[in-house]
Amino acid sequence: MKFVDEATIKVKAGDGGNGCVSFRREKFVPFGGPDGGDGGDGGSVYLVATHDLNTLADFRFQRHYEAQRGENGSGRNMTGASGADLEVPVPVGTLAYDAETEELIGDLVEHGQRLLVAQGGFHGLGNTRYKTSTNRAPRQSKPGTPGELRVLRLELKLLADVGLLGLPNAGKSTLITQVSGARPKIADYPFTTLYPGLGVVRVGPLQSFVMADIPGLIEGAAEGAGLGIQFLKHLSRTRLLLHLVDVAPADPAEDPVAAVRTIEAELEQFSEDLASRPRWLVLNKIDLIAPDERESFTKELVARLGWEGPVYAISAATGEACESLMQAIMKYLEEAQSHDADTATAG
Repeated sequence: MKFVDEATIKVKAGDGGNGCVSFRREKFVPFGGPDGGDGGDGGSVYLVATHDLNTLADFRFQRHYEAQRGENGSGRNMTGASGADLEVPVPVGTLAYDAETEELIGDLVEHGQRLLVAQGGFHGLGNTRYKTSTNRAPRQSKPGTPGELRVLRLELKLLADVGLLGLPNAGKSTLITQVSGARPKIADYPFTTLYPGLGVVRVGPLQSFVMADIPGLIEGAAEGAGLGIQFLKHLSRTRLLLHLVDVAPADPAEDPVAAVRTIEAELEQFSEDLASRPRWLVLNKIDLIAPDERESFTKELVARLGWEGPVYAISAATGEACESLMQAIMKYLEEAQSHDADTATAG
């Protein structure tokens, strides 16, 4: 199924039921008085996060959702039934915005989480409510209020611990295939990956993390070149970025240092927060360099970049050093999680 990460829908909560004007009519009971019941509340609309969906594709076919209206009140002080709430399932990781104001309504990050997006109308009042010592036979009632109507812009951001970053053909899809059960399309031409994908990397018993593969960037992506930066938002939830670099590009004139600088520039232009996210340099296709030249090549490249963070040399195609990289990532994520827990406890 085609990956869809944005959708616009209209939601309408149910109107409240109207109050009733009625008077008690029974034999031998003169002047029975008012007995008009209240209406029922209108149903509300909720978004509900579920793991059963992984795209917003279904919203291409159904764009309007309406909850049930509350029933009107009736005589004998009978209250109308409230309208049923409507639950709209969405993928975990969905953000809901008001399309008119661009206000963020909520972020659904856990399975089963519910988000109220349209409040049902309030019930109307029957004439029994208006009975007083001076107004024994009121003939007024109150109609139910309309349910809330909203146009929502839904945006899906993948929930992943680790994000892969790099130019086209850097080997991102090959790596995620090597270390997880994900099977993205792999070919020797640019932009083979057109849509983001997730893979679960299992390192050991009860040790796993989620890795995200997004389409490659090129220079000028921030201005819309290539596939643009429309998928970079999927990296905004990640704890760690792996910056993959092709150390043996097909064109000898291509410089790996320039490739790194290109991605860094696009990151900074897209988001300062994302540019400052922890990022490891992963030198891929190291198997294409002679074993006795790898160490000197790596040192020279790191020196030219002035890189001070972690550096790993791997071959995604053969699996060389991939396991040690995954172990290091798992250790980093566990330490980060432990640090967050300690911070929360201290706070």
